[in-house]
Amino acid sequence: QVQLVESGGGLVQAGGSLRLSCAASGRTFTTYFMGWFRQAPGNERDFVAGINGDTTSYADSVKGRFTVSRDGAKDTLYLQMNNLKPEDTAVYYCKCVTYGPTTSWGQGTQVTVSS
Repeated sequence: QVQLVESGGGLVQAGGSLRLSCAASGRTFTTYFMGWFRQAPGNERDFVAGINGDTTSYADSVKGRFTVSRDGAKDTLYLQMNNLKPEDTAVYYCKCVTYGPTTSWGQGTQVTVSS
């Protein structure tokens, strides 16, 4: 099992930037996918960005503005978010999938973008 703890959320004005972090602990050596999802009130939890090996992927709505990266030595996943828009407001969750497979989620971090 892998435990995930997100941080870095907050309130920012439109056009601003935030960097989210997701610290992983436990059986991280069995991880093959890590990613970010978000959920706005009344909406489903949607994919934002992810890493599978050396391959990154992004939702169309964040391409060119968000960058996902992973520091293997620190077992930490990052999401650099630039040019934030009010529609990016949501709770952001970190997800990890390990061989087995087993899926783990973090507790979420709130991102609020004011117009």
